[in-house]
Amino acid sequence: MGDEIQIDKQTFHDRLSHFLSAWKADKRSGDALFNGAGSILIVMGRTEDSASFAKNNAMHFWLLGYEFPATLFLFTTEKLYIVTTARKAKHLEPLKGGKIGVEVLVRGKDASHNAKLFKQIVDVIQTSGKKVGVISKDTSTGPFVEEWKQEYGDIHKEVEEVDISPALSAAALAIKDENELRSMRSASRACIGIMNPFFVNEMSEILDAEKKFTHSALAAKIDGKIDDPGFLKKIPKMPADFDVNQLDWTYGPIVQSGGNYDLKPTAQSDNNNLHAGIIIAGFGLRYRTYCSIIARTYLVDPNKSQENNYKLLLALHESVIKEIREGAIAKDIYNKALSMLKSKRPDLEKHFMRNVGAGIGIETRDPTLVLNGKNTRALKDGMTLCVTTGFNEIQNPEPQDKQSSVYSMVLSDTVRVTRSEAFVFTADAASDLEATSFFFRDEEEEPAPKPKEKKDARVGAVATKNITKTKLRAERSTQNDEGAEARRREHQKELHAKKQDEGLTRYADAGKEMNGASQKMFKRFESYKRDNQFPSKVKDLMIVVDPKNSTIVLPIMGRPVPFHINTIKNTSHNEEGDFSFLRINFLSPGQGVGRKDDQPFEDPQAHFVRSLTYRSKDTNRMQDISTQLTDLRKAATRKEQEKKEMEDVVEQDKLVEIRNRRPQRLPDIYIRPAMDGKRVPGEVEIHQNGLRYQSPLRQDHRVDILFNNVKHLFFQPCAHELIVIIHVHLKNPIVIGKKKTKDVQFYREATDIQFDETGNRKRKYRYGDEEEFEAEQEERRRRAALDREFKNFAEKVSEAGRNESVDVDVPFRELGFNGVPNRANVLCQPSTDCLVQLTEPPFTVVTLEEIEVAHLERVQFGLKNFDMVFVFKDFHRPPVHVNTIPVESLESVKEWLDSVNIPFSEGPLNLNWATIMKTVTADPHQFFADGGWSFLAAESDEEDNDSEEEESAFEMSDSELAVSEESSAEDSEFDEDASADEGSEASGGGMSGSEEGEDWDELEKKARRKDKESGMEEEDAKARKRKR
Repeated sequence: MGDEIQIDKQTFHDRLSHFLSAWKADKRSGDALFNGAGSILIVMGRTEDSASFAKNNAMHFWLLGYEFPATLFLFTTEKLYIVTTARKAKHLEPLKGGKIGVEVLVRGKDASHNAKLFKQIVDVIQTSGKKVGVISKDTSTGPFVEEWKQEYGDIHKEVEEVDISPALSAAALAIKDENELRSMRSASRACIGIMNPFFVNEMSEILDAEKKFTHSALAAKIDGKIDDPGFLKKIPKMPADFDVNQLDWTYGPIVQSGGNYDLKPTAQSDNNNLHAGIIIAGFGLRYRTYCSIIARTYLVDPNKSQENNYKLLLALHESVIKEIREGAIAKDIYNKALSMLKSKRPDLEKHFMRNVGAGIGIETRDPTLVLNGKNTRALKDGMTLCVTTGFNEIQNPEPQDKQSSVYSMVLSDTVRVTRSEAFVFTADAASDLEATSFFFRDEEEEPAPKPKEKKDARVGAVATKNITKTKLRAERSTQNDEGAEARRREHQKELHAKKQDEGLTRYADAGKEMNGASQKMFKRFESYKRDNQFPSKVKDLMIVVDPKNSTIVLPIMGRPVPFHINTIKNTSHNEEGDFSFLRINFLSPGQGVGRKDDQPFEDPQAHFVRSLTYRSKDTNRMQDISTQLTDLRKAATRKEQEKKEMEDVVEQDKLVEIRNRRPQRLPDIYIRPAMDGKRVPGEVEIHQNGLRYQSPLRQDHRVDILFNNVKHLFFQPCAHELIVIIHVHLKNPIVIGKKKTKDVQFYREATDIQFDETGNRKRKYRYGDEEEFEAEQEERRRRAALDREFKNFAEKVSEAGRNESVDVDVPFRELGFNGVPNRANVLCQPSTDCLVQLTEPPFTVVTLEEIEVAHLERVQFGLKNFDMVFVFKDFHRPPVHVNTIPVESLESVKEWLDSVNIPFSEGPLNLNWATIMKTVTADPHQFFADGGWSFLAAESDEEDNDSEEEESAFEMSDSELAVSEESSAEDSEFDEDASADEGSEASGGGMSGSEEGEDWDELEKKARRKDKESGMEEEDAKARKRKR
């Protein structure tokens, strides 16, 4: 016990108070859980080097955060008594004076004094009641325990001992708070990172190279990874404050293969070599005393029987996790899985495990929370379980060798119980058949790619805001209210100051790492795993282009050397004389400015081959190789672009259809983006967990949208529009046809062409204005009916998706303004949560909660339009521009931005946002330290100041103006003589007097004289007379 020990007093008293409150509540309700115990005794002996903890260890960690050996705890409903040594007591003394009384009794070397302390504890037990709660399977040993047993033995027969283990689990250990869950999540992420990719990569390399590697050696290699801080901190989703010193093993690692399997947690990795067959890997990690366990089964060159058994095990595992929720009974979960197994494969029942998991937390396995066929305990929100399903010792009908005749399979995941579906902490370590199957015998078949990570769709709910009626443009005064303008400016100052403080706080500790530009990673390209995979033509030492493996094999010094197409920069082919030359340039560091210049390399200091040149007299073959390489390079580039475009597309869960009744439908609906094939109307159905659009052409022409992937749901009426719309904006894009999209729209046209008016008998009796008036009335009724139908259906969708916070949002047309968000000039309309444009594709949906700041560009006198730019809180997301907004909408746009608490600024110029965002993402902390977004407002202020200074340069007082007028009048008084003199001087100087000396009167007289001479004046006079 070092001086660095610090017990959290607040947490200690909160948890102790919670435990005693549960005890008192149980007494009032009939002592069902605590078995009528009047006091609870927990004795801790000497510490043992064991990875798993018992109930007494767990209670120490739960209350104190540390383990105190040779210490006795006695709980009563009002007080806690602690007997311990003086060295430990100094850490416990600060716990006094809290909500619950704590009395620390200090032992010493005097045996008689120690006996008195134990006698005091015995007296408290006797006065508290006839029953004392103990841990029935307590195995504590040591001198302290023996000393206590001597004193306690005198009253052993006078009090009744009852097992308190289930009560400790239910009232203290089983239900975790947020801090405990956070520790378990960190432990789970470490488990995921070590299992996949580390273990999977190590296993693949050993099997691919056909190395002799024992299970124990591989387990030792895994064991060493928790001592590698660099590896642990690079694990995805690992929290920034992760402390590698707090991570330890709780069991394992265990690696098994080759017919010898033991599915118990106490199993050990033996010294047999890793066998290419069924390979089981499992281990548990403990972070800040909280555990997480993971186990996976990997199938190497499996046969059909093994694949089918694994699919069944995976289905059982998923069904167990699906049944786990608040209120579920432990035995019911196990029995449902067993019933499923009996219905599908009764022959495997004898191989199935006797339980499907147990509680996990500080204890590696809570014996009171085992998921077996007998446990009647109910699950509660906040509990954590290790779900383990497996088959033991199955006979292989098609063994590859003697070691493959018997095999076992197991899957383990750490999950959290919630009120709905269980949350799987270790789900990112893929367990589906595609991800766990490896094929090494077939030379042309590559290992199955790992599936993309599923994102937890429940994270990131958008907060709602309200726009009050007083913000409508129709109710505003046409004149600028100076008081309102002043209030808006003051409010904007507050918003900008708040945004600046949030930025400094957000990036205070992270610096460049929090939201900085991501570093490019070195990519390793592998053409062939073994020599026998080379094309057969390489034996002739000729250039071979292998499109299947995206590789070119070049003969170099008598050996075929493969180069992946991604290592080639470009090729050139030219002819000189009788020879044809093919030059191949490779990517290497320091090649100058270009798109590939910043590509990372594993070792930039190594020697690189810049280019290779081949000469041949066969011109046609050289030309053919150059063409093949160019086509291969284009195909690789296209493949990379497609992969990059689709990388954010996630695989949705399956739609759960409504079977017992007819689902609610909306018929005659078109969908955008349109599906492949003929454009015909389909129908939208509401199912248990999502929507389905079904085309009438083919059964497989359908689009499923799950509620947990819906970010916004909009209803736009057909008023002033040609269509009525239900629009769904998604959290993650889906693929419709061959294109990805985050917006799916269901609409119906509201024009007259959609309605058949033939057969209306009244038409032949109605003529002129009366008929036209009735047609208008009919169109209004149709449009109102369409709006009601679509609005009711949107509300039903919202009701069905209420568990995923799906709400209907309606755009405010009164607040709309015209602009160009993409290509066309459209009406942009604010809604409660967004700014939307839903009429013309591509659609625009900007979530207000995600906006950092808005900036108005080209706001200056004389321009008819201005632009608006939205910068998002995710600085890696490109800003959204709405261009060419009429200047008449400037005040209404400002008012709307201010009403939804978005800080905005304005300036006279368009800014280079790509450069600005690159600066921001490079070092966000420094950006906010230098003033953040204040430079946007500073620019507009500088422009205003410049214009004011320019105007003030021409300001004059009245007296100065009078003096200047007098002086100008004096200067302009010239008599005819002076003009004549100046004219003669000017002519003498070689310049025309009319150009310099004559005034306007002189010029007019000359013009009249010329008109008289030419007769023009008489014609003008006649014309004036005719006009009169």
